[in-house]
Amino acid sequence: MPDLVTGRRSSVFATAAAARRYGAVIGALAATAILLAAAVLLWDNPMPVGSGGFWRIVDLRVGNLAVIAVVAFCQGAATVAFQTVAGNRIVTPSIMGFESLYTAISTAAIFFFGAAGGLALYGAGAYVLQVATMVAFAAALYGWLLSGRLANMQIMLLVGIILGGALAAFSTFLQRLLTPTEFDLLTARLIGSIANADVTHLGLAAPLALLAGLGLWWSGRRLDVLALGRPVAVSLGSEQQRETMLALLLVSVLMAVSTSLIGPMTFLGFLVAMITYQLADTYAHRRLFPMAWLVGFVILAGAYVVMKHVFSARGAVGIIVEIVGGVFFLVYLLRKGRL
Repeated sequence: MPDLVTGRRSSVFATAAAARRYGAVIGALAATAILLAAAVLLWDNPMPVGSGGFWRIVDLRVGNLAVIAVVAFCQGAATVAFQTVAGNRIVTPSIMGFESLYTAISTAAIFFFGAAGGLALYGAGAYVLQVATMVAFAAALYGWLLSGRLANMQIMLLVGIILGGALAAFSTFLQRLLTPTEFDLLTARLIGSIANADVTHLGLAAPLALLAGLGLWWSGRRLDVLALGRPVAVSLGSEQQRETMLALLLVSVLMAVSTSLIGPMTFLGFLVAMITYQLADTYAHRRLFPMAWLVGFVILAGAYVVMKHVFSARGAVGIIVEIVGGVFFLVYLLRKGRL
């Protein structure tokens, strides 16, 4: 944007070198993502290259690649936006109880209806119901705690933690009453895994994620202002409360889509956001969102390739992501020295 006094143009980067570095990092991430996508599609294909069977297997794997892309997009954009409105680089949307609610729904379905309840969770109707329930839960929580004279972000985060803990305790109680077979069925759903995803849900998940992501992109400059802190944002004319509510609702849609698609991934968002901020060298959200998507895709696709071809774990990416993300979280927290 040109300065009306000096005629110079402002930039979201501090220096020209920072802008070039951003472009180079984006290019490197894109190249890595392409290589990993090729590995997901082509590695260990038993059929002769170019044959009909070869391409049929590739077609089957395209669904897994699409799931990885959607989840990476959702987790990356949601966590970057959530950390901005919360004013804290450690918290993630998972803290608001999305994953605990997903666990409670899955546990209750299997507890009350047995194996039939577990199978019913894989239908399109069940997917829509889970997404709607999570978004409604978030909307009620935000509307209750962020409206009115006493609106407070810290209280909202604490209440989210408490509700998440209560839902987790409820789930644990029901899990203790399950039969071994039912418990095994439930456990398979509660580990973040590409294998959990039903690719037929992508027709619903991808448009929802795209609409919510475009909403955050459109709000990017407003998020830049919110990142300056409430007093500065208000002094600059930002409708801070309304912008915060809108961003959180869009975040809840993205998290509901991701969690309902592949299951809980507690540390994925934190890991993606942390790496993105280290690499981007800018705080402009319209630059952060694309990089977060690429970082998330590289992490998920890399974890998928390792779990499938090294450990033969059929895409249980949550295992690697939770271990690596948890270690990075502890290191980051110890270096920072405070919450």
